[in-house]
Amino acid sequence: MATEAGAPIGSANDIVLSFIKALNDEDFAEARKCASDDLKFIGVLGERDGAEAYFTDMERMKLKYDIKRVFSDGDDVCIFYDIDIGGKTIFSSGWYHVAEGKINSIRVIFDPRPLL
Repeated sequence: MATEAGAPIGSANDIVLSFIKALNDEDFAEARKCASDDLKFIGVLGERDGAEAYFTDMERMKLKYDIKRVFSDGDDVCIFYDIDIGGKTIFSSGWYHVAEGKINSIRVIFDPRPLL
């Protein structure tokens, strides 16, 4: 898994990469520890308010992330990755914001045409 050189343990970068690893491992309980209760997800195909709604979808979809590049700036982390969505690989970018040691917002962009 790609990491940003010199990112300290417990940093936003470390929290987000731990979150992605847990999702890839389908360890949703571990991933949930990285997210705030009021997590806000904004994506191309919809939005989710709250961690419960987000993880309900993630447990059903079981997406797999292949990280290509990670950029971080303080509490913000941006990742370029390929996401396996229902057997289709979609190049995407995710912007994660961390507050008080937990991810509180995720914005994901990609071209949805292969899924439509």
